[in-house]
Amino acid sequence: MKKAKVTVHPDYKISEVDKRLFGAFLEPIGSWVYGGIYNPKHPTADDIGFRQDIIDAVREFDLPALRFPGGNWVSGWDWKDSIGPIENRKAQLDLAWFQIEPNIIGHDEYLEWTKRVGTEPMYTINLGTEDVKSAAHLVEYTRHPGGTYWSELRRKNGHPDPYPVKTWYLGNEMDGHWQIGSWEKDPVGFGIRTHEISKVVKWIDNKAETVFAGTSDHNRHFPEWEMAALEQCYESVDYISLHHYHSAPEGDIANYLNISSVFEDYIKTSISICDYLKTKLRIPKKMYISFDEYGVNFGKQGEVLFGRRGWQDVSKSFFQFAPRDNVFTKYDPEHFVDSKYGTNHQMLNALAMASVLLTFLRHADRIKIGCMTGGIRNALAFNGEHVWKNAAYYPFYQMNKMARDGISILPVVSGPTFNTEQFALTGSNQCPAYENVQAIEAAVIHNEEKDEVCIFLINRAVEDDIEISLDVRGFEGYKLAEHVEMYSDDLEKGNSFKDQEVIKPSINGNTKMESGRVTAVAKKLSWNVIRLEK
Repeated sequence: MKKAKVTVHPDYKISEVDKRLFGAFLEPIGSWVYGGIYNPKHPTADDIGFRQDIIDAVREFDLPALRFPGGNWVSGWDWKDSIGPIENRKAQLDLAWFQIEPNIIGHDEYLEWTKRVGTEPMYTINLGTEDVKSAAHLVEYTRHPGGTYWSELRRKNGHPDPYPVKTWYLGNEMDGHWQIGSWEKDPVGFGIRTHEISKVVKWIDNKAETVFAGTSDHNRHFPEWEMAALEQCYESVDYISLHHYHSAPEGDIANYLNISSVFEDYIKTSISICDYLKTKLRIPKKMYISFDEYGVNFGKQGEVLFGRRGWQDVSKSFFQFAPRDNVFTKYDPEHFVDSKYGTNHQMLNALAMASVLLTFLRHADRIKIGCMTGGIRNALAFNGEHVWKNAAYYPFYQMNKMARDGISILPVVSGPTFNTEQFALTGSNQCPAYENVQAIEAAVIHNEEKDEVCIFLINRAVEDDIEISLDVRGFEGYKLAEHVEMYSDDLEKGNSFKDQEVIKPSINGNTKMESGRVTAVAKKLSWNVIRLEK
């Protein structure tokens, strides 16, 4: 059996972990909202029409934060059309996803839903088609106690108290050519616009935090667009927003599970940009990161050619101008439209999403917010009738419970490695080759108040179980509490409402600890939590 060594010591401190690292993202795509969290005909529907079964599931998870209401969708949305009596609201075309937005669930309903599920709301402001005045009125409506037109309108609409919104996202993926009102060709202008709106947000609420919308089009103009834009607003914003969706060729498990290497490169480059600008501008402020959209999938090979900056996608470079049926989908709140989330690749998806969270923990000194795109609808799975837990739920839940009150510790890992091959699926989905990637990936949390150490481990080896020698001698007086593992012998199977326990965690009773060393076997393609207590 192949062997690996992991060394953990309390002196290898990174930072305290912000609970918002385990947040989620919500956007009205398909039936995420209409027919999903909102269905007035569902047996559990409450007074507004929210599904109580989903609310209960989110409360059970104890979701710390939620970024909403978009997403690409928000760049064409006028929040003012979504407040007041429903019969007076304006339905509108959603040019991001070619839907008809009825505005039944609007500004106040989104915020009420976050209250009912017990999570911190983090609000995205439209910087695509709306202006500084619209943003100012939005924040005034949301946060000002009363005595002005917009705050009194909120009170008139049945919400006497200001909403507890602390964090404001200033636009969404505004460098993207796919974005409504894109600033792709004017990064300096976008930086100036961000600066001015950040000022206004903080002048209305001096406790507010603001987030700059960083580069999401990594293969066209990263990092120069980000550098040019962020330089204009560095002094007034608190976070830089990162988004990335990792696609790997179908069946290429090595590239699929090497998501952490891709994210590491992206994170380190973004940190370097921030620290360079800090020095250039002679500003002592440290910029933090909100990684508020992320996901992984297998993708099919598209048509590409080699261009100036890597591969250029022939078929989709100007996808938004391609001929299509001029039809906008109208979603029925009482009818659920199924999506890509199903039972396929659930174990691999769980490992990849866990890998992203381990990467965040290893950068907890700079990454303070994380929002899993599939947190609501994939990990906390639901369809038109039922709610259940997909495989990705369990690592997400365990880290949310065990890591959010602790100190991140940097583990040192040595052992079997694997290589990946370069690929280019499209102009947007491409990746270089990586060599000598550790099959065992780890992150560690020390909770001093609980006298507890949690070691999170992934075995990314496709064929080999790996025996791990875990050196924890630095944690004197601690003993092994448990080893929880999760794996599947059939990667094509997954959880569903009818069969909810196909993949779930179980106790590994064979793990031992002696003289400050833990010996454990991590099964191939498995998730592991080894917990020590004093």
